[in-house]
Amino acid sequence: MYKVRNFNQLLGIKGLSDKLMQNHFSLYEGYVKNVNILIELLDKKPGSVEYSELQRRFGWEFNGMRLHELYFENLDKKQNLLATKSKIKKEIDRTYRSFKIWQKNYIAVGMMRGIGWVVLYYDPIAKELFNVWINEHDVGHFAGCQPLLVMDVFEHAYMLDYGTKKADYIEMFIKNINWQVVSNRFDKVK
Repeated sequence: MYKVRNFNQLLGIKGLSDKLMQNHFSLYEGYVKNVNILIELLDKKPGSVEYSELQRRFGWEFNGMRLHELYFENLDKKQNLLATKSKIKKEIDRTYRSFKIWQKNYIAVGMMRGIGWVVLYYDPIAKELFNVWINEHDVGHFAGCQPLLVMDVFEHAYMLDYGTKKADYIEMFIKNINWQVVSNRFDKVK
C-alpha cells in the first residue's frame, strides 16, 4: 500500500499561501487513498466490466499521486540555483543551446491553454531532453522517459493565490525550483 508523503516543509514557500498548499496536499492525499482503494478492488474483479473501468481509472489516480510527489519534491523554500557545472545544466545547454532558451521554452509550454502538467523529460535511449505538455494525469507521457522537472498547471495549483494570472504563478514556480533534486534525478538516469 502507498503512503501519503509529508511535504509540510513547503509551508511558507514564497509565492504560495499555506492555504493553497494545504488544499494541494489534501488533493494529493486523495490520489494516494484512491490508488490504494483501486489496488484492492482490482484484485477482486478481474475479467468484469467493472474491472475494465477500474483499470482505466487506476492510471489517472496513480499518475495524479506520482506527479504531485515529483512536483512537491522539486520545489524548495530557499533559492537553489542550477550549478553551472552540473550534468543537467550541460545537457540543457546542449539540447536547447542555452539555459535561457530552455527556460523560455518551458514557460511557453506552461502557458499553453488548458489544464495539465509541464514535464522536462529525459529520454535515456536517444539521450535527449524534451519539455512536454501532459494533458490530464494519464495522457501524453513519453514512454520510457524519466521526468526530471514537473510543474502542475491545473488551476488548483495557483488559482487561490493568482486567480487567472498563470504567468505570475509560473514565474514563482521557476524561482522556487530545487535544482539539486532535478540534478539528482538526471544523474540517476544519465
